[in-house]
Amino acid sequence: MVKLNKIYTKTGDDGTTGLVSGPRRLKDDLRVEAYGTIDEANSAIGLARLHTADLPELDAMLMSIQNDLFDLGADLATPDTGEPPAYEPLRIAETQVDRVERDIDQLNAGLDPLKSFILPGGSPAAAHLHLARTIARRAERLMVALARTDGEIVGEPAMKYVNRLSDFLFVAARHANDRGHADVLWVPGKNR
Repeated sequence: MVKLNKIYTKTGDDGTTGLVSGPRRLKDDLRVEAYGTIDEANSAIGLARLHTADLPELDAMLMSIQNDLFDLGADLATPDTGEPPAYEPLRIAETQVDRVERDIDQLNAGLDPLKSFILPGGSPAAAHLHLARTIARRAERLMVALARTDGEIVGEPAMKYVNRLSDFLFVAARHANDRGHADVLWVPGKNR
C-alpha cells in the first residue's frame, strides 16, 4: 500500500511533478495530462456513484473501475523506457480489460435496443456517467497523442482499457436510465 504522510512537498512549486520512476516533468507535459485526465474521469465516476446505491451490481463494477483507474494512472506515471526497470512497475493487465468486456456484455444484455443516438442525461447517475464517458474519451485522445510522441511508450493493455472504459460508461449510463427505458433520444433537426 502507498503511505502518504505529508500532502504538500513544495517540489512542484517550479511547475514540475515527479513521475513514479523518479524523473520530473512539467505539469503540462502530455504524459501528466493523460494521467491527470484519467484521475478526472475517476472523480466523475465517484460523483456518479453517489446515485448508484439502488444499483448495487453497477456500483460494484464502478468501484472496480475506480481502482483500475489508479492502476492506469500508475502505469502512465511510470514511463516504459525500454530498459529493464529496477522494480516491477504497475501496469494494466489484459485480465482487467477482459473483466470490463464481461461487465459491458452483462449490462448490455438487459438494455433496450438503440433506436437513435442518446443525449447525455436522464437520471442523475446516467448524467454523471455520460460526463465520465466524455472525460475518458479525452483521456484516450491524450494517450493516443502520447503514444505517437517520439520516445514515449504507452502499453497496449492500457490503450485497450481506456477504449473499453468509455464503452462501459456508455452502457452503464443506459443501465442507470432504467435499462434504457429512460434514455433521452436525439431527434435530428428537431429545433429547425
